[in-house]
Amino acid sequence: MSTVSPIGAAMAKNLTELEQRVRDDLACLCLPPANWVVPAEGPDGEPVHDVAVIGGGMCGLVASFALRCAGIRNLRILDRAPKGFEGPWLTYARMETLRSPKQLTGPAYGMASLTFRAWFVAQFGGEAWQALDKIPRPMWAEYLRWYREVLDLPVENEVEVRRIRPQGDLLRLELAGPGRREDSILARRVVMATGRDGTGRASIPAFVDGLPKTHWAHSSDAIDFAALKGKRVVVVGVGASAVDNAAEALEAGAAEVRLLARRKVMPTINKLMGIGSFGFTAAYSELDDAWRWRIMHYSFLTQTPAPRGSTLRVSRHANAYFHFGAGVETTRMVDGEVVLGLDGGRRLTTDFLILGTGFLVEPLARTELAGYADKIALWRDRYRPPAGLEHEQLGNFPYLAEDFSFLERSPGEAPWLSRIHCFNYGASVSLGKTSGDIPGISEGAAWLARAIAAEFYAENIEAHWQRLLAYDTPELKGDEWRGSELPEEAEEAPARKRGLQ
Repeated sequence: MSTVSPIGAAMAKNLTELEQRVRDDLACLCLPPANWVVPAEGPDGEPVHDVAVIGGGMCGLVASFALRCAGIRNLRILDRAPKGFEGPWLTYARMETLRSPKQLTGPAYGMASLTFRAWFVAQFGGEAWQALDKIPRPMWAEYLRWYREVLDLPVENEVEVRRIRPQGDLLRLELAGPGRREDSILARRVVMATGRDGTGRASIPAFVDGLPKTHWAHSSDAIDFAALKGKRVVVVGVGASAVDNAAEALEAGAAEVRLLARRKVMPTINKLMGIGSFGFTAAYSELDDAWRWRIMHYSFLTQTPAPRGSTLRVSRHANAYFHFGAGVETTRMVDGEVVLGLDGGRRLTTDFLILGTGFLVEPLARTELAGYADKIALWRDRYRPPAGLEHEQLGNFPYLAEDFSFLERSPGEAPWLSRIHCFNYGASVSLGKTSGDIPGISEGAAWLARAIAAEFYAENIEAHWQRLLAYDTPELKGDEWRGSELPEEAEEAPARKRGLQ
């Protein structure tokens, strides 16, 4: 006897119909086209993949789909997480809903049938869509799993890329993890779709040096919130991750949660949202260095506030406290408690410390780039800001080419860097918010795929020329016409002769 309810059966039917619509849309658009890339040859006949995509989260999925739509079919998509746990959505992301407005098309790549809205309406109906405020975080993860399945994107889970190293004109990726099929693979290009910390690491302030790890965690760590029940908790920062982790601690029964911010006032305006448009997305990478730096410097300076809903999730608790002008200078253990030394000589005692301090862009921290990360050109190598606009962290961002690839700090030192594409947060100063945030992710993927396709074609122009010369499939078979003799030339009329005299 079936246990599926009539409503559940209708939802499944509607989703099945949507999946057929996706397939029909792809067929109408002739996507993906046949592979046209000239195969590369590896040493001793070893297979060579055209592109290896590191990361099977949102960025990796849409980048892979874009490459397929460009006729680049020989791909490997590798993710170190178990299936379904790609990206941060079910691990260290702890917000209740996404920040982005629900109607943004995200990774849909111009296809209405691939949008979150189409997926949601197919299951819950139009009225539920109208009533929905923001997208619940776990639901977004479920949508991305569906996106992967309906597009048949072959993500290989539990495969970690330990290192990328050059091998002639190719790149060798050294692999680890229980999901790997081989110890290493060769690829012509690598796309690092590695997310928020994809060109760096978690930002760990020096003031926790020496503090036992049992008493502190970064917001991206796996945190046992149940163990914080009845405990005093301090969260450093008032950005989105800090606020979300504070809410988790409060809902787990923490005795008190205090958020400490060095800045004097709460950031309240998401400045980049005010100029978000297709024009901004399209133009940003074309702006000169001074304008790009100026825009991003202002965005960093003003700071993106935590969402309203996330902040209310904290402030509705009577035992939640926001403290401003309270920068942490030192920490030490005293009788099993954490004693924080704050600026101005103040002290605060707590049981557990959570760092909502975000991530640093620091290519040297990436083990995949070990041995040559110092040869990557950074913004501080290419641009010196005017007085008053200095910013150490902005200077650490990689200075990228228009195809998202790394550039050499000194020409000739590491030419293979042009084959590694930084399709993650690290690209934002060079190319804008097109490789990590939901609003511009499809545009960024389209640029990436177009650039890689152009590079592949140019690299093999001689082979394509030979294909042109060798192509001999006739359009006409010879039975479509019949040749005729020209008529004999008639004698000119007398009138015409007179006119010419």
